[in-house]
Amino acid sequence: MTKLDVTEPPPTDTGRRAGSAPSGKPPNGGWRLTLNRLDLKGSPYLYIAPFFILFGIFGAYPIIYTIWLSATNRSPLRAETEFVGFDNFITLLGDDRFWGSVINTLGIFVIATVPQLVLALMLANWLNRQMRGMGFFRMAIAVPIVTSTAVVALIFGMFFARDYGLVNYLLETIGLDRVDWRASQGHSWLAIASMVDWRWTGYNALIYLAAMQAIPKDLYESAELDGASRGRQFWTITIPLLQPTIIFTVIISTIGGLQLFVEPLMFTSGSGALRGGSTGQFQTMNMYLVQTLRDFHEWGRAGAIALLLILLTVVVSAINYWLIRRISSDK
Repeated sequence: MTKLDVTEPPPTDTGRRAGSAPSGKPPNGGWRLTLNRLDLKGSPYLYIAPFFILFGIFGAYPIIYTIWLSATNRSPLRAETEFVGFDNFITLLGDDRFWGSVINTLGIFVIATVPQLVLALMLANWLNRQMRGMGFFRMAIAVPIVTSTAVVALIFGMFFARDYGLVNYLLETIGLDRVDWRASQGHSWLAIASMVDWRWTGYNALIYLAAMQAIPKDLYESAELDGASRGRQFWTITIPLLQPTIIFTVIISTIGGLQLFVEPLMFTSGSGALRGGSTGQFQTMNMYLVQTLRDFHEWGRAGAIALLLILLTVVVSAINYWLIRRISSDK
């Protein structure tokens, strides 16, 4: 037998592609394919990056700085800043002025917010009807929104003036005594709450009106055929379907009400306006925070007040959310 001469066949193009890549070029299609992959994976992050950058600068950084500030005794009157832990919080818990500002904030919030949202619901229910000239009234309730808060506070300050105020004039007209609205805690709360209600009732009414117009009219027509009155329709159809909107307005009103600052500040005048009256009878937490920061120069304690205000806002918002859910589920 003769021995077969088996030799290795010469390499072909297919064999080179199955083996190593040609030198001088990247695998899998070259640099264009690499750029396409980077574009697909990196572009979404690049598009949303501006939001996170702005949030980091104006949202996350102030919160982190406030947390650090609350744990120090930082003050422009001290050369060095020391870490004091929870001392600022402990000092505030024993500060009568701080607790007075908390009570004032909650008191004005309750007096202002509850009537405000109830009036807004009633106003939106009336504006939701088909009547002649309703477009004018719908636009008119937006006027307080575009009015400057400082102007509103100045005008209402004149209304509630002790000697020449319009409110005292009307009280005397019906036989009642004059009231010094800035002297007592309860009267000052009522005056400040009236400013808040006048400014924000129309705003909430517009939100409720937009939500009411999204409710199918068939539901009201069926209710009318069953003999349900307008009041019955309001409580059994409108309120349950407005639950998400009501929760939204309650949360927004809670945040705004607990951060009240301009109205009580403009309610009085002079260099001691941040005190909120001679005995602090209408000083809110925000006013006390600014007073601690600017007048007392206790920046660390001011940071602790800011954190406690955030905590109070979260707790009150959660309680209001639970109450609205509970009330709506009972309807």
